[in-house]
Amino acid sequence: MSAAAREAINQLERLVALGYADVADLSNDEFRSLAQPMISALNSDAGAKLGENILLVPTRELVSPESLIARTAVGRNAGFTTMPPRDIQSFLPQDGCEPPEGPFYIVVDPHTGTKYTNREPDVARKLIDSDNKLPLTLEEGLAIATQHTEWLTDKNGFNLLGSRSADGRVPSIWVSQNSPRLGAVWPNSRHTWLGNAYCLGRRGVALSHFA
Repeated sequence: MSAAAREAINQLERLVALGYADVADLSNDEFRSLAQPMISALNSDAGAKLGENILLVPTRELVSPESLIARTAVGRNAGFTTMPPRDIQSFLPQDGCEPPEGPFYIVVDPHTGTKYTNREPDVARKLIDSDNKLPLTLEEGLAIATQHTEWLTDKNGFNLLGSRSADGRVPSIWVSQNSPRLGAVWPNSRHTWLGNAYCLGRRGVALSHFA
């Protein structure tokens, strides 16, 4: 089994343990079965090249993002948000950041964007684009907070420039009151503790279709 497939299985089991199947209104086995095509693809020759620095991301059609921040935690402190569900639902992927088809997909080489800390989101987006990287979306940021909560405490909180609401705000995740917090910032605001998260690629089941 490839390193990427093993890592995806580990992340899948964490999602099951955190109750993601209940959010999707599925049994644990039904939820696992939806990820099997992705895991099988990661065992292919193309998948074997990815390594273990990946994120397994469920799409919005499978689990709603507004239900997920409470399933993150720093120690015993559960994540939270003060935004209403309708507000969270308004953050949609921007052009070039749409998820691949399928209930699950893979983010390759995710980063919290430390090198883009203390940059306005609009400025950071230009820098990320010029560095040939891809900004993360709301769902992908929640995946980091779920699978790698220590990144929030050991590295930095982050803006998720791949998603934006109609009024221009971008979602952000950081540690507040010793807990993960989902919030939002304006595109011209600057925060010393927020990076701008990015990745090197997104892959669906047909791995060869995504560079």
